[in-house]
Amino acid sequence: MKVLVIGKTGQLGRALSALTTNVDMQFADRGVADLSFPENIDDALAPFEFDVLVNAAAYTAVDAAETNAETARIVNADAVEKMARHCADRGALFIHISTDYVFDGSRPVPAREDDPTSPIGVYGITKNAGEIAVRKHCPNHIILRTSWLYAAHGRNFLNTMLRLAETRPELQVVFDQTGTPTCTADLAKAIETIILKYTVSPTDFPAGTYHFANEGVASWYDFACAIFELSGMRTIVQPVESYAFPTAAKRPSYSVLNKQKIKDTFGIEIKHWRHALRDCLTERNTTHE
Repeated sequence: MKVLVIGKTGQLGRALSALTTNVDMQFADRGVADLSFPENIDDALAPFEFDVLVNAAAYTAVDAAETNAETARIVNADAVEKMARHCADRGALFIHISTDYVFDGSRPVPAREDDPTSPIGVYGITKNAGEIAVRKHCPNHIILRTSWLYAAHGRNFLNTMLRLAETRPELQVVFDQTGTPTCTADLAKAIETIILKYTVSPTDFPAGTYHFANEGVASWYDFACAIFELSGMRTIVQPVESYAFPTAAKRPSYSVLNKQKIKDTFGIEIKHWRHALRDCLTERNTTHE
């Protein structure tokens, strides 16, 4: 079973490349498959042999998307449609990574896979359009929604907090946005489990939409406090409301995903977000030594 991952240098791509697995994984970076040019995707994918295509790439600049809507649409929707069609034509499984931003966050209960989507910003709208394209053009698919991704490396909330704390003894972080921090290493392992399931039983594979995030609930303030606590740092974190940090894009206020479906279907055990954070910090400290 051969797997091709689009998005070699991103947080998730790096986590997938770090897996110790029997799955034959190949990786394509932007120089090989540039999602900004959907018209070239068929030619970019043609030289590769694969049974599973994992799209770990996206336009994820949430605020910039508000003024770059066309680029966000091309990468998150048009290119995704091209990949979905390509997978359907060659009979491959398409695993597409989506987001909690397809929901508006107005309901105070964890979102289920079959809840109506209602994105409130360009990023969420374009990711939702990508989902629609996958379902329409490639029946053999997994749409995997996740939330608040971070990793030991790269640009993310964890590394931003630790960088700011180097020069600031006190930070302000919003407390009125709630979700679940998710470590890319755990998301990568979930993807591996799904691929291995497909390897064993491709003919009766449970395709569809699934949610994966670490367990538990937190605000960004809670997340920041945990980062410094588990890092042994004395940085003071002050909770503030979102209006203190105005952004171009509106964020969902409650962005928690219900993960029962993926646990029941694939037998995946999910770490609590604090345990995942502790493990990620250990990895970060090891690789920074």
